Amino acid sequence: MAAIFLVGARAAGKTTVGLELARLLACPFTDTDQHLRERLGRTVAEVVAAEGWPGFRARESAALREVADSHAFGDVVVATGGGMVLNPENRRFMRDHGTVFYLAAPAEALARRLARDPLAAQRPSLTGLDIVEEMRQVLAERRPLYEEAAHHILDATAEPADVCAAALRLLDMAPVKA
Repeated sequence: MAAIFLVGARAAGKTTVGLELARLLACPFTDTDQHLRERLGRTVAEVVAAEGWPGFRARESAALREVADSHAFGDVVVATGGGMVLNPENRRFMRDHGTVFYLAAPAEALARRLARDPLAAQRPSLTGLDIVEEMRQVLAERRPLYEEAAHHILDATAEPADVCAAALRLLDMAPVKA
């Protein structure tokens, strides 16, 4: 197995699906945002406040490579931050070093998830708009980048178990653990 990278907007379920997929494949899971928080001892919002979005994006790109390098044989499921695809080098890196799944969901579904789960909103607003409008704007900008990065697109509105089952079918793999 090679690395599996999950891309998509905030609240698409990358961490939830990633944890379950890693469990099914009996391999490690990592989240680039969590990796960054642990390494820096600061939240995403704190990094953005101190260094701006460009500073955060540079650290995010470095975190992607650190996570991949720490799993030399590639057996890992990686949930990426929603903006990871903004850097063309990140899109190329993920495609070259594993299989990339885009967890796609409409803006309204993402906004509902964010409203239900305050922890999912740990990042500062990107636009200052209300959450539905922000998600629409972000998806309009990023959807082509998610699609460019992805080898496969999965319906993130499905139940996590169904998303994992679809990913396993596309990988032509059976779960190691049921």
